[in-house]
Amino acid sequence: MKESVKKLEALMEIGGIKKDICFLVISGIALIISIFKLIPLPFDAAWVAIILCGIPIIMEAVIGLITEFDIKADVLVSLALIASVFIDEDFAAGEVAFIMQLGALLEELTVAKARAGIEKLVRLTPQTARLVKDGTETIVAATDVAVDDILRVLPGETIPVDGVILSGNTSVNQAVMTGESLPVDKTVGDEVSSGTVNQFGTFEMKATKVGEDSSIQRMIRLVQSADAGKAKIVGLADRFATWIVVIALSAAALTWLFTGQIIRAVTILVVFCPCALVLATPTAIMAAIGNATKHGFLVREGDALEKLAKVSKITFDKTGTLTCGTHPGYSSEDIYRFCAGAEQHSEHPLGKAVLGCFKQKYGAVPAVYDFHMIPGRGVSALIEGKMILAGNMEMMTENRISFNQDITEKAEGFLAQGCTVIYVAFDGILAGFLALSDTVRMESTSMISRLHSLNVEPVLLTGDHENAAAAIAGQLHIKEVQANCLPEDKLNFIRSCQEKKELVCMIGDGVNDAPALKAADVGIAMGGVGSDIAVDAADIALVDDEVKEIPHLVALSKRMMTTIKVNMTFSMALNFLAITLAITGKLNPVVGALVHNAGSVLVITNSALLLKWKLK
Repeated sequence: MKESVKKLEALMEIGGIKKDICFLVISGIALIISIFKLIPLPFDAAWVAIILCGIPIIMEAVIGLITEFDIKADVLVSLALIASVFIDEDFAAGEVAFIMQLGALLEELTVAKARAGIEKLVRLTPQTARLVKDGTETIVAATDVAVDDILRVLPGETIPVDGVILSGNTSVNQAVMTGESLPVDKTVGDEVSSGTVNQFGTFEMKATKVGEDSSIQRMIRLVQSADAGKAKIVGLADRFATWIVVIALSAAALTWLFTGQIIRAVTILVVFCPCALVLATPTAIMAAIGNATKHGFLVREGDALEKLAKVSKITFDKTGTLTCGTHPGYSSEDIYRFCAGAEQHSEHPLGKAVLGCFKQKYGAVPAVYDFHMIPGRGVSALIEGKMILAGNMEMMTENRISFNQDITEKAEGFLAQGCTVIYVAFDGILAGFLALSDTVRMESTSMISRLHSLNVEPVLLTGDHENAAAAIAGQLHIKEVQANCLPEDKLNFIRSCQEKKELVCMIGDGVNDAPALKAADVGIAMGGVGSDIAVDAADIALVDDEVKEIPHLVALSKRMMTTIKVNMTFSMALNFLAITLAITGKLNPVVGALVHNAGSVLVITNSALLLKWKLK
């Protein structure tokens, strides 16, 4: 029996949303013809709506009762449809079926979700590896790599498995795993993770974790498990469906029993149909989604706004600012200019940051000669007759550059704040350093303040180390900070909050945020700078990355819930008024259906007010 029901369900899904829209258009035209008698037909045109819209409702109700004994709003609708047809009130049956299917279509449009994120994450998995055995390099499938195999990784290649560097120096972009905005220098003995990108220098590594144990595969499983554990919110009408059915049937039976008039009983079933109640949620959600779109948000999950209205915490990742420490004999402008000149042929993100900031502020950089890049160390170049070294502490030490106490203390101060330091030497003498750090968006401070006013607690959740995270949190007045977070750490934090019955919103922009975005009650991805995978994992995408709009979205969600509650209260009050009139015989099924229709229109109108709502 259940197999037959499943086949029936599959047949009903053929055509999807396009089929539903087509049926609704045809049914609407048929109802107009029926009420105004526009075309002489051998049958009531309302039967078109009954067949196209009513039969699917009845079938869904039967399937739910048979397979799960699940009583939803469509059970009462089915009873009203059948009773109306039984007493020849065809228009009432068609009108109720049409309104209910319209509400179902609106709900279907709001809960549609793309699931391409995991597929894109799988495509990040390295397909091949360079296996080194007895001095010979062989290209093999990444899945064939075994623990303790020796691999070679060239510049620009994705690291195929987790391992430890045996020889060579490099810089690795670990954003896919940790979300760190700056690459990390690696040398012999350092660990590297699968899925991260080798940016400079060839190195050899020993495999330590392969196949399903590798970092990238663990992340894929995290995203899948987070998605599977994310519950959907049940429609308001379906939450109270059992009580609605019981009350409606009881009222109809008692009315028939005491009055002996079946038409009154049928009218009660018709007016008790939760048409306006069914429309209360999806119409408000769709209007709020329209409002959110105008403010740069692409809402991908229909119930995301409903959950956002209840969140108590918003967690987000942070996203360079340049400062200078100098030798007494050199000006900060000289150090900045020579460092930018030396970095102009560099492919390292730190070098590009220095060059980009310098050009933006001062324009052209000096000509460079005899440029050399030393992977994992820095760059050297000849500029205006001076040999310039720009790099890390190891580079200075290897070139026997001595440090004076003043510069050392200043550099340590910036390092303690989480900055990355580039030391600059002129002709073998340390001239100073540049400190690079993440910068706070101009609008972030006011955005955090507005979130506080909405009773939402912001939490900084980042892969950066404690000092950098604490510095940013201090500027933004964020009290709760979680640093050094890997993807599983962010996911675990989200779940720990949920275990405390706290609803959490996660805002992120990288692949490493995807598991947390999936697991959070509401996930918001930065759609402009964020990765495709983060966007696909999220419920909402902020297309233009204007974080100042986040408080508007939170306030809009709360306003939407208020509208839904008003709609719900109005629809229930109208129902009970109509029932009273039906019991006394002052309403027949057709008039009752029209009253319901008017109630549905008022609900839609109230919801439409959300389209132009703004946070003051």
